[in-house]
Order: sequence, then C-alpha cells, then structure tokens
Amino acid sequence: MTRSVYVTGIDRGDGRQVVELGVMELLTRRVDRVGVFRPLVHDGPDRLFELLRARYRLAQDPATVYGMDYHEASALQAERGTDELVSTLVDRFHAVARDYEIVLVLGSDYADTQLPDELALNARLANEFGASVIPVVGGRKQTSESVLAETRNAYRAYEGLGCDVLAMVTNRVAPADRAGIAGRLDSRLPVPCYVIPDEPALSAPTVSQITQALDGTVLLGDDSGLSRDALNFVFGGATLPNVLGALTPGCLVVTPGDRADLVVGALAAHSAGTPPIAGVLLTLDERPSDEVLTLAARLAPGTPVVAVRTGSFDTAGELFAMEGKLNAATPRKAETALGLFERYVDTGDLLDRVSAPSTDRVTPMMFEHELLEQARSDRRRVVLPEGTEPRVLHAAEVLLRRGVCDLTLLGPVDQIRKKAADLGIDLGAAQLIDPATSELRDAFAARYAALRAHKGVTVELAYDVVADVNYFGTLMVEEGLADGMVSGSVHSTAATIRPAFEIIKTKPDASIVSSVFFMCLADKVLVYGDCAVNPDPDARQLADIAVQSAATAARFGVEPRIAMLSYSTGTSGSGADVDKVREATELVRGRRDDLKIEGPIQYDAAVEPSVAATKLPGSEVAGQASVLIFPDLNTGNNTYKAVQRSAGAIAVGPVLQGLRKPVNDLSRGALVQDIVNTVAITAVQAQSPTPASTSTSTSTDKAATA
Repeated sequence: MTRSVYVTGIDRGDGRQVVELGVMELLTRRVDRVGVFRPLVHDGPDRLFELLRARYRLAQDPATVYGMDYHEASALQAERGTDELVSTLVDRFHAVARDYEIVLVLGSDYADTQLPDELALNARLANEFGASVIPVVGGRKQTSESVLAETRNAYRAYEGLGCDVLAMVTNRVAPADRAGIAGRLDSRLPVPCYVIPDEPALSAPTVSQITQALDGTVLLGDDSGLSRDALNFVFGGATLPNVLGALTPGCLVVTPGDRADLVVGALAAHSAGTPPIAGVLLTLDERPSDEVLTLAARLAPGTPVVAVRTGSFDTAGELFAMEGKLNAATPRKAETALGLFERYVDTGDLLDRVSAPSTDRVTPMMFEHELLEQARSDRRRVVLPEGTEPRVLHAAEVLLRRGVCDLTLLGPVDQIRKKAADLGIDLGAAQLIDPATSELRDAFAARYAALRAHKGVTVELAYDVVADVNYFGTLMVEEGLADGMVSGSVHSTAATIRPAFEIIKTKPDASIVSSVFFMCLADKVLVYGDCAVNPDPDARQLADIAVQSAATAARFGVEPRIAMLSYSTGTSGSGADVDKVREATELVRGRRDDLKIEGPIQYDAAVEPSVAATKLPGSEVAGQASVLIFPDLNTGNNTYKAVQRSAGAIAVGPVLQGLRKPVNDLSRGALVQDIVNTVAITAVQAQSPTPASTSTSTSTDKAATA
C-alpha cells in the first residue's frame, strides 16, 4: 500500500504547484494525518508549504519538512558521493513518515540546483522512499508534437529507472490543443495522463506581488484590490482616448506619475466596468496631487494606485519577467488551481491509484472535502438573492472556480458587476438577474397571487412583492429555474424563510420542520437534533425529528445510529420527560425498523464505549451513536454550544428539515467559507430524488426566534 506520493518533473517552469496542491487536496479527503516532505530546498521561505500549512491546517513542525538545502546537498554529493546524499535524505524522510499515514513528497525544482542528472536523483529518491511517482511535464509555449514527445519521454525515463508511475500530468498546454493532446496520449501510455490547460490567472502576478517586487508605495487601494491578478499591462504614453481603447479586463495601467489624466480616466473606465482593471502603477516616483488622489479614491474605491521609483522602460522589463506564485497570501489563485485540477484530472481514479489508507475517522476537513465533492458530482443551480454583498460575491467566485454548482445572483445587474469589479472578482458564467426589470416578474406575480389568493393577495400586490429578491429567488426555486436558494447574510431569518413557507411549503410526509447541526469534532462528525427550532416537541414530533435527522445524516455520509437522549438510560428512570423519549423511540421503531436506535439513553452512554459497556451492554448504538436527538430545545441548544466552545468543534448548520425544496438561511455574521459550505449543502440537498427535504441555516439564534 502506497505510503507516499512523489510529485516531480523534468525541468523548471512546469507549474507543478497546481498538481502538488491538487494531490494534497485528494489525500486530505481520505486520511487525517498527511505529512509533507521536500528533500531539497532553496534558501528563503517555502511559499508552497506555507500555503499547504495554512490551507490544510497542518500541525507538522516546519523543521521536519525539509531534507537539506541545495548547497548542502551539492557539497555532500561532491565530497561523499550520491549514495551518501541519498542515504541522508532517506533517513530524514523516514523520520517524517513514521508520524503520518501518508506523505506528499515535493520533488526538486531544477532551478539553479548545481546537481547533475537531477531527474535520476528524483527517481532514486522516490524508489528509496517507497513512493509512487506523478511526473509533471510543462507544455507552455510548445507545439502539440513537442508536448507529446516530452510526455512520453518523461514516462519512459521514470519507468526505466524503476519508478512506480501512478499517472502523468501534462500541464500548461495551450487550451486549444488540450483535447487533442489528451486523446493522443490516452492511447500511447499505459498509465493515465491528465492534460491541464494553461490558465493566465495562475501565472499572472497580483498587484500586491508587483508592489513588493518593485518596492512600490501604495497610494490608494485595499487588500481586496491588491489581491487582483494583473492579467496584462497597458503602458500609458498616448492620449487618453487611445489609452482607453487599449484597456483590457484585468490589465494594470502603467503610466508616468505626472499623467493625472490617465490615472483619472483609467479609474473612471474601471468604475463604469468598461473594462474593470487591476490597478494603476505610477513610474518615475511621481505622485498625483492630493486633489487627484481624492477624486481617484471616489471614482474606484479599493482599486490600487501604486508608485514606483523606476522609469517606464525599467519597470516594463521587470514586469514582463515576473510571474505569479501560489502562496498563502493568494487564496484566490489556490481556488483557481484546484478548480483546474479537479476539472481535468479524474480525481476518483487517481485517489484509488494512490491507495491512500482509508480511515473510519471523519475530520472536519474530510467532511468539508466530501461535501464539495458530493455537490460537484451532480451540479445544481443555486440562487443567491444578495448579489451585491461582498462576502456573497467572494463565496460565489470560490464556488465557480471549484465547479461546485451553477449560480444565479439577484440584484441590480450594473451594481453587481461594479461591486465585483471593485473586488477584483471574476463571476465567470454566473447568471445575473434584476428582479425589478426581469421578464419573469409578471409570471411570478401571477403565480404568487394564485398561491396566496386565500389571503386576499391580488396580482397588483403580488407584482410589488415578487420584486423582493428573497421572494423572487424562492419563486425561481418553486418554478424549477433554480434548485435551491441561500440568503440571510444581510437579511433576517424571517425575510429569508417566510417566502419558503408561503410558496414552497413543507413535504407532504413532514409533520414538523426541525433542524440538525453537524458537529465536526477532532476525529468524527456527530449529528445533533433539534437544537434550533422546536422548544418542546411531543413524542410524535420527537420521533419525526429522529427519522428526519437520520435521513439528513445519511445524505451527508454519516451512518445513522440514533441515540434518543434523556437524563436516564434504559429502564433506570421514570417520569414524564423520560416517558416521552421512550415513547418516541418506540414510534421510530414502528415506523422504520431498519434504523439503528437506542433510547432513552444518557449522552455519555451514547458516545463513550466504556460507559456503554456498563449501562447498555450489547447495544448496537450505545457507545457509537452518530445521531443524537435531544428531548427539547433548551437541552439541545445549550449542549451544542457547550461542545462547540469547550471542545473546539466546528458546528455546521442548523440544517432545517421538512421543506419540499431547499431555501437556506445564513447568519448575518457568516464568513465566506460559511457561505461556501451552506451553498454546497444546498446543492447536495437538491440532488435528492425527492427534491431536497432540508433547508440550511448558519444562525441558531435567528432560526430559533424566527
């Protein structure tokens, strides 16, 4: 069984960081403890490892990641020979490998290494490590024939040196050539070969990286603006009309600092969205007047204006030699890289080939990976009514780049585009709709009036109601124009959920709307219900909550073993509260004899095997419960919060159960990742054969008081 994967290449410039990041993503889906080892390293910060450490919350001591630097390796090889170099690196590798279930090895980069026959050294290290190899071949600015030849030769080289080649990756090929190259390689190599097209946004430096490299001074701009990719450079020396005609989306305008007309004109064009630019770079250390800078700030808030000391010619030389890099400070590039990897690599097949050791543990990161993968497997369309909210736009970019789902954003279209441009966000193929001007408004008004006629709603009144983004989005879901909706980052729970109760309504077999939380602990995921909606459910309602919670758990990959919680276990206690739980347990058994359920049972007996062995020996649920049903809201809400705060658990939810289609609520304090997860949950809900039976919220307090 493979204990390590060695990602390597044949020359510099192959962009293999995309593959290294993608493989790390795959490994962390399968196992909890993934180590990283780079046998040879240059002086200075290792940007890729810092990205991996930040993104995947690696606890590995950075000192253990590296074998030795290139100078030390070159000297050791010259003095004592290759065998001694390899032996030393093998010892250092195994010092890491013994602490992890699998290790990702990052091969040498062929850049100023002073090591002879670097390919052979990588091959030998892989063999000595017992690692399977994924060679990466760079195809940028090469013909199809050249790429084909290099890829076949690289496979033969590593295979001929005794390596276990898992797959080949040909990276950075011309997009127009990708399909043809993939088709020809598929029939000429005995292992899979994944062909990834060149993506300009990955090699484009950010404005922040340019500023640091040129020792520039930021005159205007915020962090979001500085994170924009400079996809092109437009040098302003001509008149303003000529420069405006040369602007392209994402370009960086480079102009002498005394050309206030070009500064204002370029930023005005950005503000109008014709086109959105990355920013303005001022040369010769000239600064516009305070009046011009004040006007510029008002024209395009957040858009960077940076001054550098060098002249235009020297600046141009440095800019054209600069290339963007993946690092912890460029999370958007990481999302782009992962989106490319997941689109063009058969990740399921590759993960099977890696043979990463499986585990019964489900960590928060593994749960999140599986959630995104599940959503991606059968893409659905989710409508986001809050289309001008920055957090929603950032989340939309992540979802689109990762291919999680299709999106519709609601709001004034010009405002959405301007806000996205100000944030440097590429909304790609997202659908933008303004409910106030949409051609759907008349039909939606008629539909809503028909649904609410018993409440005296006329078509004229409905015409005004459906212009509200939440009502419009809910009607899109009801009419099949979207599969689910997520709102609430700037709206109240009532504003988000009320349209769902009026339009979508509950499932025919649902007697109650309830909720669960996915509690992501360090080594497993538990499902808690109901912690957000029903204050004091009776026995019949409690049974319904248990059945719905089991279905929700199974939907998201948690095998349901239901514990009906009480302050006593088995027959040890009596009283109205215990009797309610006992009755609910029997009702569930009567309705669903296929479900594993135990109750009444105390929390410790439900989750701790040693306690279960004493209190309920022989139970197939006690000690290993995964779905915990609380007897009332007071108990459930306090318990979830206590576990969240005291155990450091991540609480995902609440996930509301019982609606016919998913309309989901966010906390007004939701972070971008919270929105991403909620939208992914919504997309998975919509994949159900019976159109989604649950609805999601990330605000317990809001849901409880709606």
